[in-house]
Amino acid sequence: MSSVYDPQLDGNIAAWSAEKLHGLFKGVVADDAILSSPEACRPFECDGLASYRETPTIVLLPASEAEVIEIAKRCAQHGIVMIPRGAGTGLSGGALPIPGAVMLVLSRMNRILELDETLQLARVEPGVRNLAISEAVRGMGLYYAPDPSSQIACSIGGNVAENAGGVHCLKYGLTVNNVQALRCVLSDGEVLELGGACLDEPGMDLLAFLHGSEGMLGIITEITVRLLPLPPAVQTMLVSFDAVGTAAQAVADVLAAGIVPAGMEMMDQLAVRAAEDFAQAGYPRDAAAILICELDGLEEEVQSGMAKLTRVFEEAGAVLIRIADNDAERQMFWKGRKSAFPAVGRMAPDYYCMDGTIPKRNLPEVLAGIAALSEAYQLPVANVFHAGDGNLHPLILFDANHSDQLIKAEALGGEILALCVRLGGTITGEHGVGREKINQMCLQFSDAERAQFHAAKQAFDPQRLLNPNKNIPTLARCAEFGVMHVHRNQLPHPDLERF
Repeated sequence: MSSVYDPQLDGNIAAWSAEKLHGLFKGVVADDAILSSPEACRPFECDGLASYRETPTIVLLPASEAEVIEIAKRCAQHGIVMIPRGAGTGLSGGALPIPGAVMLVLSRMNRILELDETLQLARVEPGVRNLAISEAVRGMGLYYAPDPSSQIACSIGGNVAENAGGVHCLKYGLTVNNVQALRCVLSDGEVLELGGACLDEPGMDLLAFLHGSEGMLGIITEITVRLLPLPPAVQTMLVSFDAVGTAAQAVADVLAAGIVPAGMEMMDQLAVRAAEDFAQAGYPRDAAAILICELDGLEEEVQSGMAKLTRVFEEAGAVLIRIADNDAERQMFWKGRKSAFPAVGRMAPDYYCMDGTIPKRNLPEVLAGIAALSEAYQLPVANVFHAGDGNLHPLILFDANHSDQLIKAEALGGEILALCVRLGGTITGEHGVGREKINQMCLQFSDAERAQFHAAKQAFDPQRLLNPNKNIPTLARCAEFGVMHVHRNQLPHPDLERF
């Protein structure tokens, strides 16, 4: 099914030209914050999912909440759609432009407004980079825990919109677990303030509701995040295995032993070799799979935990166990993992990064299923994922110069997500639904559940002006997808029927 916007699905888009839109917003933002020529708008034609592209009609770069409010009011008055966008590092097409809509880029709202060392809070604008928060408070002995692989570039507003995680989300949680307050502008220009200085504000928990809403409910203009003390001791272990299934079982063994690492990441051989070639992190290239496991806390707690962790991995059949001797080596272990996505990009002209989540007990089964699907579609898949919380990131390698390979890659990705759902998981962990997974929403949720999603959207955005035709499929779309969907007994490989 095409990913191009269809106005029949979500109401009509106001047919305004770039010139007319430019005139409407002149004076609302600075002159250099209005981009309306195709050349100036083209850098915003896609997010990190580059397979879907559309040049925006106009791009606005507000510098304050007041400017966002005025833009929203004018859009509401004239029925103009708005597409909020952060740093553009998203991987599900959530910031894909829509013809005739306003692309609202929040990257100029990048001020750290307040640092409260006593309450351990940071109040920031949405364009602040994830890593910049930790850099700003390091001198206070504090840091911000969620650390997506793109943390050097991704913005905190985008993290909230997608409910991003990171390699340390196993112990410290996702973005939603580390945000204490939000301000957002609704589609009519009204300001909604959620949360506050207290840990539990009265009323409905709409603060959690806004996390992962992908720009469909409100435009986030301010975020208050929780800060944590830097742990006094940190140790990181690199463990290799001679079989992917053995490594997957070792993950379950660690958690069953009552150990909760700060982070536990897994990479298969294809990903290991790509990362090692790129980052020279010291990974064993002959390993079928590796785990990177980190413990933090008090010195005695970490030393005791590392001894226990070593025993668990030895009993699980680890081939190599290496503990980082110093902080530099520890950083190299993580550099390889965080470089995995660009590193895999060197192995093929294109790759398609998937994002699904499964119950951790089903990790060996889903990896076997991905391997069978890879063979069936004749496309290599490198596996990089947050093993401790079951969030998978299979990277499908293909060459978009051959149109059939792009079609096959998307079909393979859809089957991987369907596999996650069949095994009790979900179609996304932190990348969101956006445009990429809108069809797979039909697999996971019933008509009644999707109707509730639409009702929530209607309550926040009755004119449907915020990022429409993404995330929540219509009943008609799901009916069409149901006819087109390839069922298990039609899959192109007999081994897949057992999944």
